[in-house]
Amino acid sequence: MAAILMIDDERAILELVKNGLRKDGHFVTAYTSAAQVPLDKLNRYDLIILDIMMPDVDGFSYCDKIRSLVDCPILFLTAKTMEHDITFGLALGADDYLAKPYEPRELALRLEASLRRVKKDIYEIGDLALFEAEREVYLSGDKIELTKIEYEILKLLMQNPGKAFSRAELAWSLKLDDKSSRTIDTHLSNLRQKLGDNPKEPKFIQSVWGIGYKFIS
Repeated sequence: MAAILMIDDERAILELVKNGLRKDGHFVTAYTSAAQVPLDKLNRYDLIILDIMMPDVDGFSYCDKIRSLVDCPILFLTAKTMEHDITFGLALGADDYLAKPYEPRELALRLEASLRRVKKDIYEIGDLALFEAEREVYLSGDKIELTKIEYEILKLLMQNPGKAFSRAELAWSLKLDDKSSRTIDTHLSNLRQKLGDNPKEPKFIQSVWGIGYKFIS
């Protein structure tokens, strides 16, 4: 669950998003004007959803004003979809940009991705992310189910991208009872399969001839 602040002058959209996020278990505080939001309360929020075209204070100006006050993700939800608008918004410190009209599921996935990125103990390389506190792995936003050993192998490799580990080093680091090369190869093969990683054209884990394996940096 996350504490989310949403500012949008369109009440219908505000209510729709607010109700949807609350069903997902989030605590949502909604305002129709940025001028209504107490600046000394901003740090209580885990994420801010901000409209751009508002009559009193536009979203760009408000993002620029509060970016130095908060370090939480800011997501623009707006009808402005020109490329220069997107670039300008991101340059001001926004983390993501979702155009109206949008699919509620897409908004939920964007929020989840933004919230995961700010969690501690995250190892993220390309579209693969490992969250140490939760012991969870996501590929392109989808959770991947790994065994304990597969998870520990992946964590060790992601913590040391570019470093080649021998099979013996992997077995010793993971304190495996069976330290045979065949056992390590089996775990790596299963891990690669779950990641959709082709050994002949690897995207994540590369075999190092005469040594073992490394995570591609």
